[in-house]
Amino acid sequence: MSSENLTRTEARERAAFLATDTYDIRLDLTKGPETFLTETTLRFTASEARETFVDLIAKQVHEIELNGELLPDPASRFDGARVKLPALAEGANTVRILADGIYMNTGEGLHRFVDPVDDEVYLYTQFEVSDARRMFACFEQPDLKATFTLAVTAPAHWRVISIAPTPEAQPVDADGNASDDSVATWRFESTERISTYLMALIAGNYQGGEGSWRTRDGRTIPMGVYARASLAEHVDAQNVIDVTGAGIDFYEESFDCDFPFPKYDQVFVPEYNMGAMENPGAVTYVESYVFRSDVSDAIRERRDLTILHELAHMWFGDLVTMRWWDDLWLNESFAEYASTLASAERTRWTDAWTTFAVSEKAWAYNQDQLPSTHPIVADMVDLEAVETNFDGITYAKGASVLRQLVAYVGQEAFFEGLRAYFRKHAWKNTELKDLLVELEATSGRELASWSRLWLQTAGVNTLRPVLEHDADGTVTRFAIAQEAPAEHTTLRPHRLKVGGFSLEGGTLVRTHEVELDVDGPLTEVPQLTGKRADLWLLNDGDLTFTKVRLDDRSLEVAMEHLRDLDDALARTLLWSAAWDMVRDGELPSRRFQQLVLANIDREESSSVVRTLLSQLETVSGRYSAEADRAARTAAAADALWELARAADAGSDAQLQFVEAFSRLASTDQHREILVGLLDGSTTLEGRAIDTDLRWKLVIALSALGGIDEAGIDQVLAKDDTQSGRKSAMTARAARPTAEAKSEAWRRTVEQDELPNESLTAVVQGFNRATDPALIAPYEDRYFAMLTKVWEGRSNEIANRLVQGYFPASFGGRSVLDAADCWLADHEEAAFGLRRVVVEGRDTVARAQRVREADKG
Repeated sequence: MSSENLTRTEARERAAFLATDTYDIRLDLTKGPETFLTETTLRFTASEARETFVDLIAKQVHEIELNGELLPDPASRFDGARVKLPALAEGANTVRILADGIYMNTGEGLHRFVDPVDDEVYLYTQFEVSDARRMFACFEQPDLKATFTLAVTAPAHWRVISIAPTPEAQPVDADGNASDDSVATWRFESTERISTYLMALIAGNYQGGEGSWRTRDGRTIPMGVYARASLAEHVDAQNVIDVTGAGIDFYEESFDCDFPFPKYDQVFVPEYNMGAMENPGAVTYVESYVFRSDVSDAIRERRDLTILHELAHMWFGDLVTMRWWDDLWLNESFAEYASTLASAERTRWTDAWTTFAVSEKAWAYNQDQLPSTHPIVADMVDLEAVETNFDGITYAKGASVLRQLVAYVGQEAFFEGLRAYFRKHAWKNTELKDLLVELEATSGRELASWSRLWLQTAGVNTLRPVLEHDADGTVTRFAIAQEAPAEHTTLRPHRLKVGGFSLEGGTLVRTHEVELDVDGPLTEVPQLTGKRADLWLLNDGDLTFTKVRLDDRSLEVAMEHLRDLDDALARTLLWSAAWDMVRDGELPSRRFQQLVLANIDREESSSVVRTLLSQLETVSGRYSAEADRAARTAAAADALWELARAADAGSDAQLQFVEAFSRLASTDQHREILVGLLDGSTTLEGRAIDTDLRWKLVIALSALGGIDEAGIDQVLAKDDTQSGRKSAMTARAARPTAEAKSEAWRRTVEQDELPNESLTAVVQGFNRATDPALIAPYEDRYFAMLTKVWEGRSNEIANRLVQGYFPASFGGRSVLDAADCWLADHEEAAFGLRRVVVEGRDTVARAQRVREADKG
């Protein structure tokens, strides 16, 4: 086992005899572009005199001092990931470690980026789950909380942000002496007690806007919203602050707990691996949330939801932190649930639960039907297991099940339990049982059985209506049948609603609603006997986590009158039911394509439109029978272009339709439209071709062979920014030539020079191919490179390559055979690598089944 892979057993053993007190961290960021000086003084108490280790990933260790004594030959005590210590003193101990840290370009640890616009250097940290050790020596586990002080020496014109409020910079020279030179030191005050993965540093010429918010206890919380200097003009700081402030008000009231930290900075950082990270009072976000061009409301809503998600972590995650990563799901699921509730109740996104249904739950359903699915409470035996299980189960299914728990115990009882939880465990570490104890006390519900069935088993159930009618359509029997997949046979208790909808004046309106507990293989619903409706919807209101089916009559009505249903969430649940039927081979994908194109112009939710357009791409592409695929894709693109032309001038729908058209464009006529949009000879009323839309059109045109390298260079010359350079990489890799695909493969797989986001940009371009023959030769090369890439790259980069290049787009029997062969020959391969191959294989196998159903 690699020494980087800390196990849960090791962490428990260390926590059993150690109690951490303080970290004093000193960083010198002026030593060059590759390394920085890092010195950590760690004070802790040991209950017994025994050996242990400190976690550190660094280039070189210069000094190790234990209780005032320098240890000889420090290199011999450092294996690249751990610093071995001799027997500690019983009682108080102090360790000081001086080392050369390594800047990363993978989005892990202390990431370094140079802005091509002005050559400014930007740094930021990303430590979850185990990369704090890339910046400072530490006990890298969440249950050894401590306070942190930080001193940072860096260029004097930088903004330096951490957990504590930013102090005044003190000028120093290269030797640390007082000076008027361009180097300065920032010495931060001590933080609250937090886990190592929550420590943070953001440094560089970050600019933006500032404001404040008044909390319920009368404090004024300073707030900053920043991005790179070259992007600062696009930072809408006041909007970010307003959303954040609304969230603080909501959470303080809901949790009966004051905002826990003294300030709140939010920074949009380059080349970020995820949406955001909840560093206390120093939250970092992916830079695409800075809108330099027009974006859909779906993306604006997603950003606001992300802001509220990270804010919820200030209480659930930062104030009270999980003991070990087994409860990672609870940390993330709670933030998903709480942010959606806050969004629905305190922002303009009042249909947030509709968005949750169409995006988060769709992600969860997909993940839970893969062979790699796992219980929500996964067995996180070590850090490798944690990295593998950051997925749709951890976030989306967990949040869906939390919503089911709220329905089960009652919202008032749920929040009263939360208030007790925060009062009891502030600044401490907890486990799931600590929360359930409080919820049992406030609700009177026994939750051990619920927890066992929902949290400790995998798989998604399916609910089907069992209906009998008399001659005039009146229900004589209504029951709900529950099914489980063969691999995961658990039947679960569901708290849900059944809705009945009837056609009145050309509109589908809800005429009946029953809320009940469903359990076991069959649940009778006598409350609906004697009722009549044109359409019955199980899980109306979306309270539980389950796939639902429609009876034949309801499906017929839904297919014909979906656009006539004016309840956004109910309409979305019907979309979801139809989509699940397609994926399970119960509804031909061509019918779903027809359903989308006949109804999408009436959808008012931007997030629903966004999801439907993504699903349209799937059903017109890899979910369509091979003989029909080209015609289906072309027909979908034709329809989207007409929808874009018919949409309101400058509208959200118009933008989404033209962007989707560019992704599906495949014919000579489509190429001419793209050329016209770019040169101005073709226009859409009210729609300017701004910078980001131009790049999307260029990438689409490149994939059709309509623009050459010189043409791409001309577009790049007008947008020579980091975003422009990435788009140009995608456009070049998208060109329909063997040479372009070969160059993309060489730059990403055979070379190891591109940072994380640039690598992904090239992989995305490689996969933009309308002709399967262009990328078919890489099927064998893909399986041949897997082991080398997994062992030779960081976890983040390896995953981007292995997932990004899996040959799923046009995958068929040959891909299934190749995957089976590789899995059989590599039974001892790392679990994370095998999981990617297993999931990719399943994606191809499902597509084949859907295509077969589409022939019928």
